[in-house]
Amino acid sequence: MAENLSPDFSDESGAGAAGIRPGGTAEASVATRSWVWLNQFMFARKIRVEYEADGRKLPCPLKWLDSFSMRNFTNASVFDDTLPLADGQMEIGSSVPLDQLRDAMEEWFQRKGYMSKESHLSLTVN
Repeated sequence: MAENLSPDFSDESGAGAAGIRPGGTAEASVATRSWVWLNQFMFARKIRVEYEADGRKLPCPLKWLDSFSMRNFTNASVFDDTLPLADGQMEIGSSVPLDQLRDAMEEWFQRKGYMSKESHLSLTVN
């Protein structure tokens, strides 16, 4: 009898690394690897998001990035492929226009009071 393997999305650190554990099927493992492979192309670009404050560029806090990504104020599906990772870091899909993303994020952050009207946002592809 063949060993039964299934995907295991947890690890000791809680980071969600995909693994295989006894009890499932090899097909499930292939499906898991396929999903991870496809996800790499959905969020194909890594960007740095910074704002100006007192003449310095600072990374946007994760709270701000998450607030923008979770909102639905524009109903613009073009921003659906945005994934905040950490302070000043996001991954975005290849179809997300950088200029529109910057303008929408800047407007949202100013409206929320996160940054002043005089402050500006910069997005840099890593």
